[in-house]
Amino acid sequence: MANMLLIEPEKCTTCRLCELVCSERGEGIFRPSRSRVRVWIDAEAAEYVPMVCIQCDDAPCMEECPTEALVRDPVTNAVVVVAEKCDECAICESACPYGVIRCLDGLARKCDLCGGDPECVRFCATGAIQYAEPGRWPRAARETYTDRLRSLCEEAQA
Repeated sequence: MANMLLIEPEKCTTCRLCELVCSERGEGIFRPSRSRVRVWIDAEAAEYVPMVCIQCDDAPCMEECPTEALVRDPVTNAVVVVAEKCDECAICESACPYGVIRCLDGLARKCDLCGGDPECVRFCATGAIQYAEPGRWPRAARETYTDRLRSLCEEAQA
């Protein structure tokens, strides 16, 4: 079974280095607004949540894509964007229950696990983002994280 990103929001210090290195790796520029990982910040509650694609088994984004521009990488198990097929219809963006796909400049953008060597993990000093076997992330912790992502997505759409 392929590794996955494991997120422990309680370890996040909101340094946002993950956003910087992700944007550089994916876009060639240090600009957090172009990152595939985003840190949701609630300063009042001192809550910080790294938001990143969890590569859903059922992948609603992939199922809803009318041009089949989203495909599963057989090596990493990541859902990746085939740029030549993407028409930026943004159906994948609205299909994602976690709000972690964005369409920018004519292309859907989402975490592709950096081909199996996630840059965000390499630079996360606190271990809030890890790349490991799914069994290392207890089901209850994973469900708590996905529930939080879903509620943040719903709040953003309200």
